[in-house]
Amino acid sequence: MAVKVNDSSGVCAAWLFCLSLASAPAWAQSVAMTGSMGSKALLVVNGGAPKALAAGDTHQGVKVLSVGADQATVEVGGKRQTVTLGGAPVSVGGGAGGGGQGSQIVLTASSGGHFLTLGSINGRSTQFMVDTGATAVALSADEARRMGIDFEKAPRSFGSTANGTITLYRVKLASVRIQDVEVHDVDAAVVPQGMPHVLLGNSFLTRFQMKRDNDVMTLTRRY
Repeated sequence: MAVKVNDSSGVCAAWLFCLSLASAPAWAQSVAMTGSMGSKALLVVNGGAPKALAAGDTHQGVKVLSVGADQATVEVGGKRQTVTLGGAPVSVGGGAGGGGQGSQIVLTASSGGHFLTLGSINGRSTQFMVDTGATAVALSADEARRMGIDFEKAPRSFGSTANGTITLYRVKLASVRIQDVEVHDVDAAVVPQGMPHVLLGNSFLTRFQMKRDNDVMTLTRRY
């Protein structure tokens, strides 16, 4: 099922349901902790389904070294990182440094051909889907509220759907982070409909040089 939203500025949002992620690549992995079950941590690797893992377990190339009540230490390719419960995803492995100062994002297509990735907006964890047809990053009103974005006082524009005209709210995101790369002051549109993913549109993508090689997309930051 596909849904599209357009406004007078050319914002086009398209999303599909029931998508699954492909196997994790060999470079830096995105890891988030969403909960704990006794001696196991619920970890999300590269935006996939949460997996209960104990110390010594390995999932998609991510090895769990230790598990605490609100954090876990993981290792990828000999590099260690601590993830905290409910915190933004961290990038483990790869060559880029931490702190959002990386310069390259590498994504692998899902079985449906879409590029999905776990990341964060304003420090809050979320899942993105790359949409080169979207003028701006687009997210649902519910997701915006979860992130504490006060969109209802933001400038409005309008879009048309199969169900009629909808109101879009124009906001500015303080930060959008994927893997080791963090971008600031990103234009976004908040839409009233529910969406399974945040659409990663051109207000983010145009800050990168994009290269696609079969099922691998590489985004290299412009300076």
